[in-house]
Amino acid sequence: MHMGTESSCGGAAWELEQRRLAATNDDQARGMFFQGALSVVSSLGGQGSVARCQGVAGMWEIHPFHMYPVARYLRMMSTAARLLSPQLNGFDRVLRRMGEQASEDFMGSQFGQELVRDAAGSPRRLLESLGEAYRVAVSYGERYPLWTAESSARFVMRRDFMPVAYHEGVLACALESVGARDVRVRGRQVAMLDSEFDVTWTQQALA
Repeated sequence: MHMGTESSCGGAAWELEQRRLAATNDDQARGMFFQGALSVVSSLGGQGSVARCQGVAGMWEIHPFHMYPVARYLRMMSTAARLLSPQLNGFDRVLRRMGEQASEDFMGSQFGQELVRDAAGSPRRLLESLGEAYRVAVSYGERYPLWTAESSARFVMRRDFMPVAYHEGVLACALESVGARDVRVRGRQVAMLDSEFDVTWTQQALA
């Protein structure tokens, strides 16, 4: 069983490295996501783990709204996932937790607060606006929903560097931020940088 876990982590780390190699210097993400990842590492792994993640990414001073190469973020994520896998019981669970943190940080920013306000408690409206929100957060990719019912959608991501488990955390947390309940997000990779997510929820009853 231990060898199987090691093999799984090795495969996931190899996938992150392939994604990193596909990125250019123009593919960038805001510093808040680096900071959020380090806060998760700090809470679960301590300052020694934080220093290792900063070192491998070459990120010692981070400004939340500056843009930095996503390749550095992928280096940081790969190291963090290796370090935290024992605590969270697997590489994918670390990536999902990192996605949740990224969503929390973005929703807490001025950009995210405007997004939540404009959604006015509607998960559907949030998903319709999420592609534009991603363009504020990162410099790459395309994202949009395909509606399958009133409270379900297939959310499509094209040329995005983060893996499926990460975006499952992002999408679930984003929907919950506008009152969606019983949120279920199941993603699948359709190409190295392309993925699709089946998303369902129930709307919280208004008081």
